[in-house]
Amino acid sequence: MGGWQTAPRLLLILIASFVLQIWASDPLFYESFDETLDGRWIVSEKEDYTGVWKHSKSEGHEDYGLLVSEKARKYAIVKELDEPVMLKDGTIVLQYEARLQNGLECGGAYLKYLRPQEAGWIPKEFDNESPYTIMFGPDKCGSTNKVHFILKHKNPKSGKFIEHHLKYPPSVPSDKLTHVYTAVLKPDNELRILIDGEEKKKANFLSADDFEPALIPPKTIPDPDDKKPEDWDERPKIPDPDAVKPDDWDEDAPPEIEDEDAVKPEGWLDDEPEEIDDPEATKPEDWDDEEDGEWEAPKIDNPKCEAAPGCGEWKRPMKKNPAYKGKWHAPLIDNPNYKGIWKPQEIPNPDYFELDKPDFEPIASIGIEIWTMQEGILFDNILIASDEEVAESYREKTWKPKYEVEKEKQKAEEAAADGPSGFQKKVFDGLYKIADIPFLGAYKIKIIDIIEKGEKQPNLTIGILVSVMVVIATVIMKILLGGKKPAAPAKPTTETKGDAATEADVAGSSAEKEEENEKEDASAPRPRRSTRRET
Repeated sequence: MGGWQTAPRLLLILIASFVLQIWASDPLFYESFDETLDGRWIVSEKEDYTGVWKHSKSEGHEDYGLLVSEKARKYAIVKELDEPVMLKDGTIVLQYEARLQNGLECGGAYLKYLRPQEAGWIPKEFDNESPYTIMFGPDKCGSTNKVHFILKHKNPKSGKFIEHHLKYPPSVPSDKLTHVYTAVLKPDNELRILIDGEEKKKANFLSADDFEPALIPPKTIPDPDDKKPEDWDERPKIPDPDAVKPDDWDEDAPPEIEDEDAVKPEGWLDDEPEEIDDPEATKPEDWDDEEDGEWEAPKIDNPKCEAAPGCGEWKRPMKKNPAYKGKWHAPLIDNPNYKGIWKPQEIPNPDYFELDKPDFEPIASIGIEIWTMQEGILFDNILIASDEEVAESYREKTWKPKYEVEKEKQKAEEAAADGPSGFQKKVFDGLYKIADIPFLGAYKIKIIDIIEKGEKQPNLTIGILVSVMVVIATVIMKILLGGKKPAAPAKPTTETKGDAATEADVAGSSAEKEEENEKEDASAPRPRRSTRRET
């Protein structure tokens, strides 16, 4: 009889276990965007949010998502959950897909998991002031490039909600493919951030090394009422009060003086000006002396000066003054009154509290509130689950097939555009190693400049390689010839270079041309007004 009584109990246990497994395998919230947004996602009616949301297909797929359709706009949309999601017990997984179809130079693609709002709040009033529990996702602009994770946590002493930012978050993928972002919150206070299922960051909610500011405040703080004593000396060194300026120290001596040993070069043309009127210039026919003033021919370099060492009044060059010492200062000595850098005394922190686990607020709504300079951001497959395996199964089912198709398409487009192939990458890697060779140190910047231009224009790989080899050959020639310049080759009159070599030469010589142009600009005479009329 005992066995018959035990059987129903075992059956009930099995049924309960089966139901529990089914419950655990279901997400707490899931949005696939297969259906239209009407009545389910509410667009903010605040006047700042003029961006238009669209229910649109992901480029190249039949899968729908929530699309940011216009650039340089603020966007806000929110979805209220049927039941608040509690975060205090057990594992919670936050996951969603985002595709930056036109890239992301400046803007956000993150979600806000809102806590319960104040009484009377309606979704149409959703804005950046609506309080959230967690903010999670990509944000990129200027020096900012991170996948945010921000927790708003309530200080039980002060009652204030404080934003706690994850330190050293992962960077945002730079391509235009669909990526899936996952945050796993564990009951042991562990946080894991995954991108495309790969762990990028692990942290502990209670560690001061992982969040700024730390969830648990410091036990002591600097006393705000403590003041530095007036006689507190923070100078480690002071001028020697006993030092005296030497008698022969001349503070008025100039840093440069004329070189008395310099001699005017033979053939210097004292009476010839450096510039002369252009003999071929003629006064424009429509020039009116009364309106335009007296016409003057533009100046050109004096051809007589080209063959001579110089023209005009000769002046001795300047040289460094050996007697120059500058302003005298007393030498520094150790400060006998030095007390170190002053700090206020520490006092007990009135806001300090101890914590075993974060006191998470429930998630009552999911909102997207962003400002972006790029359109084409597509959100899809937003998931909240209590089981990591559920999140993984959704990644495999909804994200991975799309990603693999997009990846193959990207490879095909790169190949069609003749982008950097495996061979080209090896060539560029080799060239970077060549640039680090010690005897090429003086030319390193120039070589790297050539390589970087080649990476942007992969079709010039061979030309770039030739340009770098020319630089190396030039250095070797200088070493072999003792620094003498080889004779300049005659300019070709009929032969033309191939396109790749020509473009490579242009890329390789850009730094030289800029330097030559700067010299020409500095030395070129300022032409006189010849044809412009003044009114």
